[in-house]
Amino acid sequence: MNKRILALSAACAIGALTLTACGGGGGSADGEVTLKLVAADYGDKASNSSTAYWEDVAKRFTATHPDIKVDVRVINWNDIDAHVKTMIQSGNVPDVLQTGGYADKVADDLLHKADEVLSEKTRANLIDSFAKAGEVDGTQYGIPFVSSARALFYNKDVFAKAGITEAPRTWDEVKAAAEKIKAKAPGVTPYALPLGPEEAQGESLIWELGNGGGYTDAGGTYTLDSKANVEAFSWLKSHLVEPGLTYANPATTDRKTAFADFAAGKAAMLNGHPSLIQMAKEGKVDYGVAPIPGKSGALKSTLGVADWMMAFKEGGHQEEIRKFLDFAYSKENTLKFDETYNLMPVTEDTLKEMTGNGKHKDLEPFFELLPNAVFYPLGDTTWDIVSAEIKKSGGTAVSGDPAKVLGELQKKAEDAVADQ
Repeated sequence: MNKRILALSAACAIGALTLTACGGGGGSADGEVTLKLVAADYGDKASNSSTAYWEDVAKRFTATHPDIKVDVRVINWNDIDAHVKTMIQSGNVPDVLQTGGYADKVADDLLHKADEVLSEKTRANLIDSFAKAGEVDGTQYGIPFVSSARALFYNKDVFAKAGITEAPRTWDEVKAAAEKIKAKAPGVTPYALPLGPEEAQGESLIWELGNGGGYTDAGGTYTLDSKANVEAFSWLKSHLVEPGLTYANPATTDRKTAFADFAAGKAAMLNGHPSLIQMAKEGKVDYGVAPIPGKSGALKSTLGVADWMMAFKEGGHQEEIRKFLDFAYSKENTLKFDETYNLMPVTEDTLKEMTGNGKHKDLEPFFELLPNAVFYPLGDTTWDIVSAEIKKSGGTAVSGDPAKVLGELQKKAEDAVADQ
């Protein structure tokens, strides 16, 4: 998320940006250390703000470590990136930050390596695929905090009406099911394909993975116009878009529209994440969840998304940060956060607990997919630029010439790398 950087002069004028004092430190004369924690707010209203969670964690942590206080500042998602940039510029650097991305801060040499601020036990407890997604050039800096994944959602009632007895596992089965739905359930979009600017990069990658493609090769070089990717978009164009089995213009259709259509019974199939579960229930849709279909079979992996924790070097509080993060990543705390906000775990013990306690049956298909999740190239500082370009024009690959559209995106990706 690229947010406009606030003017530096506003940093001291606006109390919301101030943790202890503008440019203030985190130590005291008697040896007490105050860690500055900045975290994103996952609540959708004041009554369920993440502030209460973090203040409780801080209080219980200080009870066991009386010489370490934690000053908590929770900021909404729309503002947190701009606020943090202003804090860094003003010398008011957090000790610990929980937000959506880390690569730019690694590039500026601001962060501790993960093994410097996590015990071996805590690092070993991270789900491996998510820990690896926090790496830059083979070294982990980003510490996964919460996760999400994608799976195929389908409307059981619409499937029954169309005579479809099970979820599709291949692209050809998706097309066959969509054709039956179009014939038997008029007014229902057979497959909701959102390639609009909200999250074109997510839907695109899911389909590319289905053909053995993706955004980069094993070495991290961009491969946006690979043969596999061009084939994936060509299939979508000729088998779903042109036959009228999805939206008339996927390039202008956002995920929120597709989710709303599914929750209203107006779309029969789509790739979704766990938040769609509650929407479907509220819409009284009898839904099913299955692995994402690929060209030749259901995918054993899925698109994984994570938010991140990171630790800054500036304050010189490495040991205190390690103690706090080990405490914050205990099962008691991670389980409470994940259950409070209906999110997916990033630690093995919490995953095991949530899988086995019977309270999260709706999420079990996602739990099975988490260990094999595939991620965006998060460790590449050019990804924000490339992602923005995919959001802007990637969806036109299913209406225009896929090779030309992806070729232009590849050129922009290469230019971004060259400009580093």
